Amino acid sequence: MRAKILETRTRLDGRRCDEVRPVRASAPILPRTHGSALFERGVTQVLSVATLGGPGDIQLVDDMFEENTKRYIHHYNFPPFSTGETGRIGGTNRRMIGHGALAEKALLPVIPTRLSFPYTIRIVSEAFSSNGSTSMGSVCGSTLALMDAGVPIKAPVAGIASGLMMREAKAGIVGKLFGKKKYEYKVLTDIQGPEDHHGDMDFKVAGTRQGITAIQMDVKVDGVPLEILKEAFEKAKVARMTILDLIEK
Repeated sequence: MRAKILETRTRLDGRRCDEVRPVRASAPILPRTHGSALFERGVTQVLSVATLGGPGDIQLVDDMFEENTKRYIHHYNFPPFSTGETGRIGGTNRRMIGHGALAEKALLPVIPTRLSFPYTIRIVSEAFSSNGSTSMGSVCGSTLALMDAGVPIKAPVAGIASGLMMREAKAGIVGKLFGKKKYEYKVLTDIQGPEDHHGDMDFKVAGTRQGITAIQMDVKVDGVPLEILKEAFEKAKVARMTILDLIEK
């Protein structure tokens, strides 16, 4: 897979390296909810449901030092059937908590103030099918669910995950000099499962048209040079604008 991408510039599903899979969005999707939306990108499919409560429904957070409150809460569920597996459906694990926190952080800057919109807001994102970045799918679906619920968010938020295929350049191959070695690499937009599993980077970027609201990255290489990081940011921005066009439409 790495050789195919680096040598032919095409991916497992035939896409170009900077190509986003087909994106679909629907809102509302469920009856008798305050807000709901279904966001799909390729095989990845996320249902987000927004529920509004009064000021008394605010969540109390009792941490080690002081008691805090949260009036915007995002929960994320990743049942085993979303990846074609069997297993128990019950409590959350660290992955679900982390993905929910990432989506919550991405949307927090656009949530209206308590003075302009005093309601408590809870969103639950259910990953029905997964092949790459359900957390960013949750960001997109949650934006639509908030809009469907009539929450006056400051701007729509969308997210995309980028990947990286990198290897030391062979003799006769023109590569980039990073440190003391030359490398050939390709940044991949909208990675799917195998590209995440076998690739070198999973770089999630979420934001509005005005800027970035949340990022998260894990890598399997010793480091990502700034030149590659800059390219990843630029390509993620192009993809984000494409998704925002659909969300606004």
